[in-house]
Amino acid sequence: MALLTVKGVRIAGFSAGVPKQIVSKIDSINSSDYDASEFIEKTGIKEVRVSDDFTASDLCLAAAEKLLQDLGWEKDSVEGIFFVSQHPDYILPATSCILQERMGLSKECYAMDISLGCSGWVYGLNAASSVLAGHGMKRALLLAGDARKRAKCDFDPLFGFAGTVTALEYTGLEEDVMRFHLGTDGSGYDAIIIPDGGSRNPATVDSFKMEEVDGKMMHRMQTHMNGMDVFSFAISTAPKSIKKLMAEEKKTAEDYDYFVLHQANTMINEMIRKKIKATPEQVPYSLHEFGNTSMASIPLTIVTQLKGKVESKPISYIACGFGVGLSWGTVSFRTDGLVISDLVEL
Repeated sequence: MALLTVKGVRIAGFSAGVPKQIVSKIDSINSSDYDASEFIEKTGIKEVRVSDDFTASDLCLAAAEKLLQDLGWEKDSVEGIFFVSQHPDYILPATSCILQERMGLSKECYAMDISLGCSGWVYGLNAASSVLAGHGMKRALLLAGDARKRAKCDFDPLFGFAGTVTALEYTGLEEDVMRFHLGTDGSGYDAIIIPDGGSRNPATVDSFKMEEVDGKMMHRMQTHMNGMDVFSFAISTAPKSIKKLMAEEKKTAEDYDYFVLHQANTMINEMIRKKIKATPEQVPYSLHEFGNTSMASIPLTIVTQLKGKVESKPISYIACGFGVGLSWGTVSFRTDGLVISDLVEL
């Protein structure tokens, strides 16, 4: 059973970093094979932040420095870092090891990379909180982000770049509880896939030859997505997972302040919202400003849409990520005295 409970750990703060460069969908899509007005209507994405100057770890690093300052945490007090991304700095070594040195953390720091996509923040939160709860660690940072340096032909209007940080602290208090529902359906592994570049299909010169995929010219080092399979998966699996977690807690939608969903697109997320019977006010969106930022989208939404609303009182949340794998993760948690840093723009 993938229903898990972690006790005695709280989320102390959130931060996020994005490139300053704003790409308007009206400007960028009308010059490609897409119709901008139709795209914006279907996805809800009006602009994204992209830049070839930064990796995911660069954005996460800037956000971490800001959050540590705002929390007043000494760097030596951070005992673990968990880095979640589909685009690490290198195949080897783990990016978390590089971040330990760049952040100036102790050499006694526990460092782990997690390779997951849109469900990655929830999985990372489970991994980090479980280590804190079970192994005597006091503080850890969960860094989740996606950005990559792109070839000129590597254009996908859905995705924006962001790096986020979630600060976790062991309290030992019974009221600090996180409950998770996690799942995987590997039979859909090829619904979202980069076909070449791994050990199964190493990159060759032919990997960069353009070919038509669902009416779009792509090469095999780009992300291939079966849109209908992903759509069907998202609108069926995500609401079931959320409902399962609510049933486990013996609660209904009205018992939670916010449902923070992975920012897939407006059509998918609105269908999920209606199935779980949440109100529009309970479901914040950051899609319009930042697009789909994969595993960064849940904390990015909290930073950009809930700052000023949730810091000074107890707030209950359900967050749900779903996508590549195919995998999904849902978590319920509560914050009180939360610190949310101002958005860092690089």
